[in-house]
This record gives sequence, structure tokens and C-alpha cells, in this order.
Amino acid sequence: MFSKVLIANRGEAAVRVIRACRELGVRTVAVYSEADADCLHVRLADEAICIGPAATGRSYLHVPHIVQAALMTGAEAVHPGTGFLSESAAFAEICIGYGLTFIGPLPETIWQLGDKARARTVMRDAGLPVMPGSDAPVRSLDDAKELAGALGYPVMLKAVGGGGGKGIRRLQSALDLVAAFPVAQAEAASAFGNPDIYLEKCVEEARHIEVQILGDSHGAIVHLGERDCSLQRRAQKVVEEAPATGIPEAVRARLCEAAVTGARAVGYVNAGTWEFLVDRDDNFHFMEANARLQVEHPVTEAITGLDMVRMQLEIASGGHLPWTQDEIRLRGHSIECRITADDPQRNFAPGAGVVTRFDMPGGPGVRVDTHVVAGYEVPPYYDSLLAKLITSGADREEARARMLRALAEFRIEGIATTVPFHMRLLSDPAFIAQALTTTFVERWLPGEVRP
Repeated sequence: MFSKVLIANRGEAAVRVIRACRELGVRTVAVYSEADADCLHVRLADEAICIGPAATGRSYLHVPHIVQAALMTGAEAVHPGTGFLSESAAFAEICIGYGLTFIGPLPETIWQLGDKARARTVMRDAGLPVMPGSDAPVRSLDDAKELAGALGYPVMLKAVGGGGGKGIRRLQSALDLVAAFPVAQAEAASAFGNPDIYLEKCVEEARHIEVQILGDSHGAIVHLGERDCSLQRRAQKVVEEAPATGIPEAVRARLCEAAVTGARAVGYVNAGTWEFLVDRDDNFHFMEANARLQVEHPVTEAITGLDMVRMQLEIASGGHLPWTQDEIRLRGHSIECRITADDPQRNFAPGAGVVTRFDMPGGPGVRVDTHVVAGYEVPPYYDSLLAKLITSGADREEARARMLRALAEFRIEGIATTVPFHMRLLSDPAFIAQALTTTFVERWLPGEVRP
């Protein structure tokens, strides 16, 4: 095991890694921007290095400063957390070049999966059912119009380097495509440093189901079951559950088998997620693979009893997976709500300001992953995530009831948050009846977002 790890991330993600390292007796180095000098991850780490001003391009995305911080402090490995550089093949390769272990997949694996169009081809060649669409980036409007016409509207326009729900547009007609195409290219170039985009057929009333996998450097790969991430707003997940309910057992088994097959096809090492769309007839298609730790990993931890970040560290240090697929048991149900500093009464406009009160819920089956304390000043520069509230129970209804109880106990003052939004959402009869698809939240919001 490593003696010291640098965490190339901030906030809740960094806190999560620091805690796993501490339990293993591993010392930690936090990096922070000038805006995050008082953040909890800075206080919890054994050492902390300022790597630049608030702007991400000059701090959390500035590779030379991060690598220099690791070398200066004697860190042996770098954990990228979630977001930022976690899916950067170049960053992983640079770390390795300087003698640092990158706690994640190999650079060539990240490269294969990071380009969404390339990943589709790789997975199709591995035998996975892939959503109909372009086999390569679509670089001209004429080509896009021809392909969209062949696929049939609606279609999805996506950035090949996209992630975190960004770089995705749903198009209903050729007029939408003409208007969106140049804008999407410009946005992709700005957000991901790559203007390439591709097209996929849009599946109406689909469910977004993802499968968590782990692979070690000795060739062992297992899945840890699936999660339902269908509840999304503007392609950003808001609520996640594990396991996915209402999926026939035979379909569930094929989904998980497909994820493991895909992971084997790229020699996957460490934690990763294979994402699928499941239609109303329970047909599923590969959508993308995320070569990193997911924000929603706690619901999988809740139903497996496993610490996934600990497993990442042990795998990266050369360890074997300690169990076979048959030895992994899934128990109960878990739900995660992402609590963000967004105001539902102002079209979910992100806010900034000082959190004057922060009272977390507790009790059986309740977990809060956060970097926020009373007095914390929410900066305007980063993701608006404040906390992940996770509840678990013997079944879905017990997990849901606990979530409502926990949300009612959560007291966050000084800024607007999505706590009331989640309370209404989880109380809705359609949520209780599990009638959930990727378009549910957008259709539900107009009648539900109210004082």
C-alpha cells in the first residue's frame, strides 16, 4: 500500500478519498485553489498545497502545478477523484511518466473510452448492443442532416469528450439541428477542448441504467450490480438508486454481463461504470463508459457493503480483488439525492454565499457525504454540489421513507438548496410507483416547482 497519496480534486470528492486513505493508514496531500483555502478537505488532509487562483484552468486543471505538488510532498500516487482530470488520459500518462501511480484506469483505456464515438465502436466490436448513431465524429452540418434523417428524429447531439451530463442536446427536427450544430461544436471545444460531436438515435421514455465494475491488474473483473440514474434534469443526474427496480432478472443479468464483457475488451483496471439506455420493451443499448469513480458510488456501497475507494487504492497498489463474482452479495435498496446550491424557484440558478446553518440528518440507514460546515462560503466558480444524502433500507419503500425523514431533518440556511425539490419529488405518486424515465423530471417540473 502507498504511504502518501495526493488527491487532485476538491470538496466532497476529496474528503471521501481522504477518509478512505486514513482508514488504511495512508497519509494524504490536498491541493486547493485560493478560493478553497478554508475548505474541509484542506483541513482534513495531512498536508495541503495551494496550486493557484480560483479559476479551474489555473488550479484544479493545471497539470504542472498538481504534479509539482505531488513531487514536492513525496506522494507516491495521485487520486483524481470525480470530475476535473479524472478522465484525462494525458494527465494519467504524465503522472506515470514522473513515477507517480495514477489511481484509475490505464491511460490507453481512458483514451479508448474518453472519446464517446470511439467507445461506441470499441463496444460494438466487443459484441455489446450499441445505440444507433454515427460511428465517427460528424464534422459537417450536411453529414449531420443526412445521418439524422436516416436515424429519424428525435436524435441526440453529443460531444465526443462529454461527461457529467454536459455537451448533450435533444433535437426534434432538422431546424433544431441547423440551429444547434455550430453552437454544440463551440460549446464542446470550450468545455472539453475538443469540438467533435456525434449523433445518436433518441430513445423515448428510456431508463438510464449503469453497471459498476471493478478490475484488478491481474485480469480479474467483477460487477457490483446496477444503478438506476433515470431521474435527470438537463441530462444531469439528481437522484440515483441501487438496484434498479422493475428490471426482469434475465435482462439484469445480461446488462451486468455486457458491462463485464466491455470492461474485458479494454483490459479495464480499477473502478468504472458502463452506462446503458433501456427502452420500454426492456431492450438495452450501450451509451458510454465512465473511466472513473462516479458521484453516485455510495448507493452501490450501501447494497454491497464494500468501500469502493478503498478498493481503488488496493487495486492501484497491485492488490488482487478479494472475491469472485459469486461471492458478491447485493442486499436491500439505497437512494441518493444530490443536494445542490441551486434555487428551484429561479429555474435552478446556482447560488453562492455563506451557509449560516448546516445541521445534518442521522439515524439508521442514513449517510451524508459533504465538505460543508456552518460558516462555509459557497464559491461561484465550481460545481454547486453541497452534499450527497444517501439512505438505505431492506427494500425501496424503507429507503424512500428514510430519505423523506432525512430530508426533513436537513437544515441548510443562508442559501437556497434543492432539499424542498427532493422532498416533493420523492413524495410524488409516480416516484412511488417507479414510473421513472429520463424525461420524467423535465415533464414533472412545470407543475411542481412552486413556493
